[in-house]
Amino acid sequence: MQNPKSKYNVCVLGATGMVGQEMIKVLEQRNFPVDRFLPLASERTAGQKVTFRGKEYTVEVATPDSFEGIQIGLFSAGAKVSAALAPEAVKKGCVVIDNTSHFRMDPEVPLVVPEVNGHALKNHRGIIANPNCSTAQMVLVLKPIYDAVGIERIVVSTYQSTSGWGKEAVKEMYEQTRTLLADPEAKVEVKFLPKRIAFNVVPQIDQFLDNGYTKEEMKMVNETKKILEDDSIKITATAVRVPVAIGHSESVNIQTKKKITAQQVRELISKFPTVKVMDDPGQGIYPTPIDCVGKDETLVGRIREDISISNGIEMWIVSDNLRRGAALNAVLIAERMIADSLL
Repeated sequence: MQNPKSKYNVCVLGATGMVGQEMIKVLEQRNFPVDRFLPLASERTAGQKVTFRGKEYTVEVATPDSFEGIQIGLFSAGAKVSAALAPEAVKKGCVVIDNTSHFRMDPEVPLVVPEVNGHALKNHRGIIANPNCSTAQMVLVLKPIYDAVGIERIVVSTYQSTSGWGKEAVKEMYEQTRTLLADPEAKVEVKFLPKRIAFNVVPQIDQFLDNGYTKEEMKMVNETKKILEDDSIKITATAVRVPVAIGHSESVNIQTKKKITAQQVRELISKFPTVKVMDDPGQGIYPTPIDCVGKDETLVGRIREDISISNGIEMWIVSDNLRRGAALNAVLIAERMIADSLL
């Protein structure tokens, strides 16, 4: 950071949610230069208590006036809340780093993974968008490959944890599991996810669109192109919810413009910031969601050449969706902005 002595007034909007809680944790663990800390939420959860650096705070209701004197706002309270309050925060002089989908494809708003396209931050007008968690972990691995040999096409299938929906979905998964363990024939309540998640996988994340894809799948398509600044890449995605609490996994097939070997891919991505290669299947070494929980790194394994096409590479990517895919990325954006004198 440019000036370690500088401190900033920081708010977390959505402080009671899973991502908001992780944002608070990351701010504390990374010793972010916070002067005043303000936890905010909707009326539904305001009044709850959160702890930051050993001090207990009461979560306040977010209103347009909440952002007076706040310099950095980390938003993760839903797209409607961000749509309403982010412009109000900017009017008060607050730079908003928004974790919702609302601003991601706005051409006036940078969509940033700092290690990949941190240069885009210089064009901000008060709001910076955090990408979808599944997109964030994938582009970290794609970037060094893209720079080295170019990318023609990407086919990705995701295996996304229930925490991607929220804490209610995680609770629902556990409750369904307990019920079915006691009685495999029991009927379970389905409230937050489209279908039963316990002992099941659900090939629907968000709503279906007219083209047959879900919103989640099209987020991955469109956001990847925007972050890599290349609309020519052909991308198709299938997003699936799985009965895992934390950690998104992805099977990614990449067709490159020039030939690259699996070993060259390992060497490239192992040098890229916050990416860790775990790839020795013969010794049982490859990442699973359990391995990524609480980790800053995105984990990559099962790297191999696709035997069905020329210039094809297959891999398996795993990352903590709450941390690397959301909270950490937001804090890294703020750190980069401080370092580049953009605040």
